[in-house]
Amino acid sequence: MITTKEIIENFLNSNRPSATAAKVILAALALGGILVVGAVAPNVLSLFGRLGRNRFSGNQIRDGFNNLKRKKLVEVIRTKGDKTVIRLTTKGGKRIRELVLDTLTIPKPKKWDGVWRVMIFDIPVSMNKARSAFRATIKDLGMYQLQKSVWVYPYPCEDEILFTANFFNIEKHIEIFETKYFMNKITEEVLLKEFNL
Repeated sequence: MITTKEIIENFLNSNRPSATAAKVILAALALGGILVVGAVAPNVLSLFGRLGRNRFSGNQIRDGFNNLKRKKLVEVIRTKGDKTVIRLTTKGGKRIRELVLDTLTIPKPKKWDGVWRVMIFDIPVSMNKARSAFRATIKDLGMYQLQKSVWVYPYPCEDEILFTANFFNIEKHIEIFETKYFMNKITEEVLLKEFNL
């Protein structure tokens, strides 16, 4: 299964416009647990050097850090001499999980292997919010809704679906299986057209 760490590392190594200084600080904290930074906490330039990211100015980093602190996503846990130690708060950890989910994509191979991935779910009414959020997420990932709780995708997507289900704590309510054909040829024609195959 794809891990949060892998998704965060992909995010840090991307040049996405969404990778703002604040989000990169959050992501780095998620990978490292805590950060020790120089003299003043907002001076996180050394962190960005270690990540190979020189795309943010000192002001952007300082503003990003202050914004995270103001929103209580990070906290200073101690200052000793010219070193300040910062870490994610519980709220910051939740924001990281949301960030990971926002940046999740399903990679598409160059050639389709002729196998359909079918995901079904039966999520209890008591988990209605999770069900709605899960449905919106898998739709954003590009899955096709064949029936109310039946979704189809032509490429390997098990890791991403399980990661998403785990995020919403509904993994025991979903099932994923593979098939090479559908009994109803019209269904297959619709899917081939939907995914340009």
